[in-house]
Amino acid sequence: MGFLGEHWRLVRERDGEVLGEIVIDEADFPWLQGRFEPTAAFGAVRPWFEESSALLDAEEYERFDTSYRRIAAALSLVAPAGPVAEFLLHIDGGRASFRWSDEPFDES
Repeated sequence: MGFLGEHWRLVRERDGEVLGEIVIDEADFPWLQGRFEPTAAFGAVRPWFEESSALLDAEEYERFDTSYRRIAAALSLVAPAGPVAEFLLHIDGGRASFRWSDEPFDES
């Protein structure tokens, strides 16, 4: 599949600072997975991902939605072709798993 080996970036929305890079090594569309290589700046948002992961593990989906809104509002995911409109990203240690869309997700 065409995604393997691609480099995607996690970027802070307000200033464009790169927080990390995802190197895709698995593609099970619509989900992509890869090695996550954080920059030093990722430390500021790492707790957000730890919290959202813990809420998913505990199956606290409403609280997860509230927690994840902070990630979606403050960060952007940038594909090799440019920023995507919407994404759902999980980071656990050195691994990232995400899905994305060029259009906003359907909330229904």
